[in-house]
Amino acid sequence: MNRSNAEHTILLFLKAPRRGHVKTRLAHSVGATRALATYKALVERQLRALPPAIPTEVHYTPHDAEFEMQQWLGESLNYYPQSEGDLGARLTDSIKRAFDRGAQTVLCIGGDCPQLNAEHFEQAAELLDSGHDVVFGPSEDGGYYLIGLKSALPQLFEDIPWSTRNTLEASLKKATYLGLSVGLLETLFDIDEAKELQRALTEGLIQF
Repeated sequence: MNRSNAEHTILLFLKAPRRGHVKTRLAHSVGATRALATYKALVERQLRALPPAIPTEVHYTPHDAEFEMQQWLGESLNYYPQSEGDLGARLTDSIKRAFDRGAQTVLCIGGDCPQLNAEHFEQAAELLDSGHDVVFGPSEDGGYYLIGLKSALPQLFEDIPWSTRNTLEASLKKATYLGLSVGLLETLFDIDEAKELQRALTEGLIQF
């Protein structure tokens, strides 16, 4: 790697762990209590799987949940409230603020991917260091579980159909339109439905 991990920053986008407000699609099948337990298990697994050499920021919603997040995940992380608006607006704002604080590259993730581990972050950092402008980690549902950037690119998040099977496709088209060099990681799966939760449990990827 041409640069040290210290110059990369992971931005972890999370919701406060409130019953009925997280994993709502999953809750339709397994109930709000089980969905909340799944969400917390996923996020806690993800934190354990982060590369310790790369600083991590937690970008949370709603804006009044900082104490709640610290009680859950500890006080050693840096916490920042997400802005209002759709996912594109929130990504744009959080990424800009991270670069303003001195980040050289950012790796943005959520807490939904039970396969995402330290090796993927290393690969994403290497792709950015080797000259790519943006890196995507594709997910099986048509979205992406990771996006890595070397600079704030607000246009990349405009007019994207979020949370659909076309999210990644539209993002790749936008990157091409903007003349960006794109790197891709391997395709992984997120947990949004009961069948995906069962798959993760069967494969031993999460535990309650």
